[in-house]
Parts: sequence; structure tokens; C-alpha cells
Amino acid sequence: MSKRTAGSSARGSSSEIPRHVAVTLGVAALVATVLTAWNPASLDPGELVGQLMAALEGSSEKQPAEAEVPELTGALPIGVVAGHAGLHPDSGLDDPGATCPDGLTEAGINAEIARMVVTGLEGAGYETLLLEEFDARLDGFRGSALVSIHADSCAAINEQATGYKVSAAVETAVPDRSQRLVACMADRYGRVTDLRYHPNSVTLDMTEYHTFYEINSLTPAAIVEAGFLFLDRDFLTEEPEKAARGIVEGLLCFVNNEPATLPLSDLP
Repeated sequence: MSKRTAGSSARGSSSEIPRHVAVTLGVAALVATVLTAWNPASLDPGELVGQLMAALEGSSEKQPAEAEVPELTGALPIGVVAGHAGLHPDSGLDDPGATCPDGLTEAGINAEIARMVVTGLEGAGYETLLLEEFDARLDGFRGSALVSIHADSCAAINEQATGYKVSAAVETAVPDRSQRLVACMADRYGRVTDLRYHPNSVTLDMTEYHTFYEINSLTPAAIVEAGFLFLDRDFLTEEPEKAARGIVEGLLCFVNNEPATLPLSDLP
């Protein structure tokens, strides 16, 4: 009996050697596969280590061919709201926003700029969602950033009613990131367009913009007034691509962690 037991044990030990070698090679292949697939923009090193260790813990109970490579999570999308686009939920009618006497509408300006922004961001390799003002997809929207594009009044207010402004919510769960988004947007938009920065005319409609409270609280968000429909009409209607480029560069500044500072207003 003791000889048969010893003989069985010896055979078992010798048969384990190829299996351990196979497991070792399988783990090495797993590590190589994960490190090859790892994209720093979509998965941080700490998360990578956690997923890798979880996969390796199961490797002792599986044959190497059955070991699963951790599923990598893609980057969050960027949301772009075309201000006043779509139907208003209260009236069920189109909401043109600010309107000029000749029929030029804020909604039309916003929509054209927003489409160009989406095209620019997608061209830069970012997943982007074009959203309407009261889009159902805004409810709980989780993104790397969200910007809502608007234009200001078409009334002949005064000679200072020209330029752009940017604002985040007064109350936000991510104040530092939201303010950095505002800084990036204001800085890059001003550089590209050469318009005046107009922070002194930011209103409650901007700081308490309804979309800020519909999206996921961890999504940094900003609203931008791209110009005044009256004094900035020529710019908004003839150079919408420049306005779009300013917004794209502001968003890229934010998602790429580039430095930015709020510009000084040149208004008294």
C-alpha cells in the first residue's frame, strides 16, 4: 500500500510540472496583453493593477486558455448642447431663443456652431454627443465635460453689449473641475475669436442653468454665450467656424489638462 501511494505521488508531481509551466506562460501572456491594450486616457494604473490582480487570482483555478483579459473601460463622452434646439416641454413648440426683427434666431446660430464643435471634437478623436436643450439623454448624463452653446440678446442695449461669457453652476459637486473648464473655455475662446470677455453680465439664467441640475453631478459643465446677436451679428453669421474652433480648443484644453487662466475683461 505504501509503495502504491508513493508511486502515485511521484507520478502526480511529474505531471504537475507541464501544467505549472503552462500557467506561468499563460499569466505572462495575460500581462503582455493587458499592458499592450492599456490606454492611459481610459484606465489609470491603479485600476489596471486591480483588474489585473483579480484576473490573476482566478488563473490558479483555470487552465491558461480559459483566463479572461480584463475588459477595459473607454473614455467618457463630451456633451455638446445646441441651446434652444428641439421642442420646449411646456409648450410643445420650437423655442427660438433670442430673435432679431428680421427673423434671425439664436437657436439657428447655436445649432450651426454646435454641429461644427461636434465635428471638430470627433476629428480630434473624442466621442461626442450632440444634444438638444431638453434632450432626454441629459438626465443623469455622465461625461468628461459638457458645454451648452448659446448667443446673447439681439436688442440694441449699448455699445458694450458685445463679446462672450462663460459660466459654471453656482453650486456643483466638482467646483474645481468646473472652474477649470470655465477658465479653459474663456481663455481659448477669447484667443481664437478676439472678442471681449464679458463676465460682468453673467446672469442667473447662466449660473442656475437648468441642465446643470439634470446631468450627473460629477460631470463638469459650462454654458457659453458665444456673442451678442446685435453687435456681434456679423461674426456669428459669417464666422461660425471660428466660434466653434474657440469652443473646441477650450474643451481640448480641459480634457488634456492644459494650463489656462481667466482673461481680464476690457470693459469698464
